[in-house]
Amino acid sequence: MYERKLLDAILDKENLNQAFKQVKRNKGAAGVDGMTIEELEEHLKKNKDEIIRQIRQRKFQPQPVLRVEIPKSNGGVRLLGIPTVTDRVIQQAVAQVLSPLFDREFSEYSYGFRPNRYAEMAILKALEFMNDGYDWIVDIDLERFFDTVHHDRLMNLVSRIVDDGDVISLIRKFLISGVQINEEYKETIIGTPQGGNLSPLLSNIMLNELDQELESRGLNFVRYADDCIIMVKSEMAARRVMRSVTKFIEEKLGLIVNAKKSKITKPNDPNMKFLGFGFFRDYQEGLYKAKPHRKSVETFQYKLKQLTRKNWSVDTKFQVERINQLVRGWVNYFKIGVMKTLLKNIDAHTRFRLRMCIWKKWKTPKNRRKNLIKLGMNRNDAYKNSHTSKGPARIASSWVLTTTITNKRLAAFGLVPGVQHYTKIHA
Repeated sequence: MYERKLLDAILDKENLNQAFKQVKRNKGAAGVDGMTIEELEEHLKKNKDEIIRQIRQRKFQPQPVLRVEIPKSNGGVRLLGIPTVTDRVIQQAVAQVLSPLFDREFSEYSYGFRPNRYAEMAILKALEFMNDGYDWIVDIDLERFFDTVHHDRLMNLVSRIVDDGDVISLIRKFLISGVQINEEYKETIIGTPQGGNLSPLLSNIMLNELDQELESRGLNFVRYADDCIIMVKSEMAARRVMRSVTKFIEEKLGLIVNAKKSKITKPNDPNMKFLGFGFFRDYQEGLYKAKPHRKSVETFQYKLKQLTRKNWSVDTKFQVERINQLVRGWVNYFKIGVMKTLLKNIDAHTRFRLRMCIWKKWKTPKNRRKNLIKLGMNRNDAYKNSHTSKGPARIASSWVLTTTITNKRLAAFGLVPGVQHYTKIHA
């Protein structure tokens, strides 16, 4: 138990300034009050002292979070709660002080939303277990985790470390602040809004109970937020673990296990997906390795398609910058996966689509002829091909554009292939 007064540390000027800067960096939409990040600084200058006074006197009331639906790649939606920018600063200030206190209590096999821990570390640890012979996977799916957390159970866990009634009171107020859905207010009797600055810490506090239980049983597992896989050596052991761990989660933690999505599987099952990765067996080396899961690839390709749609009338340089940004971020996330051949194919398709876009932007035969000549085509061929009846797709894949808008020219224009990012990382 920590005896020192935590509220003073939370409301410390430097801590609040750091919280404000973090919220500003994170950007994000306005909450129910409509206040934007740009308006936040002026608001805090005028009202900071009053907000601090209200928090100290336990009179501060967080506003309801704005509930929005984020489309998922599988056709469903993910519910996200957007607190007001003011509430986000206070939540961030609380998280900054409490995170170091709780982090030392967390399992070494928990990787989500913790300092100096990343998704790739979870994948590498999972591969280590798989290649040690623990290649039966118990994949337990928690149904609507953020919406089913019991407040009393969670606050009991918080109070084991936090011995400051003011801080306990403040956290509970955020939990019960309610949500606004389509202009209607709804109480939050259970759950912690996914999207709040405190939510990642609170989820780790809740699921640390699961980590401790798995460790006490000597089980190999990795967890990232509410994504958790347990690895054992046989199907029989996997079935036994699935039954007993499901019982623990539902009876002891009061959470709901999604029986339809939870499964016992092997790493190379095409449907096995963890943190966006799939796994396969490299039979030459006799090892399991990671790769981007096909669903992750499909999502990535869809985003690239949106950035290379023919009717997007933006400057090609801006378009290339956006493509580079997307590709670089995706490759950096999946860099520990095997994907060189995949990236070569995606790069080729991206160049093809970019050529289509450029041809479409040239619009008129006159403009096309001028640009083809500029790119080295003789006048007769340029005239003939500028009046072609072929569509952008056929032209983009023909010699007309592959010999003029060459790979080298696209690179000079700023396009950086994904495979180049990948090989640079692995050089």
